Amino acid sequence: MSSTDDTLRLKDFLCFAVYSANHAFNRVYKPMLDRLGLTYPQYVAMVTLWSEEGLTVGQIGERVLLETNTLTPLLKRLEGAGLVRRVRDVADERQVRVYLTEKGRALRHEAERVPAEMGVCLDHDSQELRALTGDLTRLRDRLLSRLKP
Repeated sequence: MSSTDDTLRLKDFLCFAVYSANHAFNRVYKPMLDRLGLTYPQYVAMVTLWSEEGLTVGQIGERVLLETNTLTPLLKRLEGAGLVRRVRDVADERQVRVYLTEKGRALRHEAERVPAEMGVCLDHDSQELRALTGDLTRLRDRLLSRLKP
């Protein structure tokens, strides 16, 4: 079979382009997040809490697209680092709410540099990046909608 007839060319896979771009993002983010003492999943959880604290574990999971069984150990590590505190909801003890500590709030100041640093690495204008983000978000949402019963 000639390579022009091959439907299994990795370079033509959208999924591989997204996967490899994600890998590149992680490698570029790593030194920035190392300065903060965070992994990328911890970073997105903290960004979520900097926007609105007191969320339940489930609400955070919905926003960062992580299952509770993945998110709970991550939040425990953030709590161990003194960045958040987890508190049982007084109205519903099955729910755990997550609040920032003073140390967690203070970390936001350092974290505010990360988007600008990443923007320099991406070397695109903000309009292009917003369009690309919108395209990828719609693609993700379309894919996730296929999973719903």
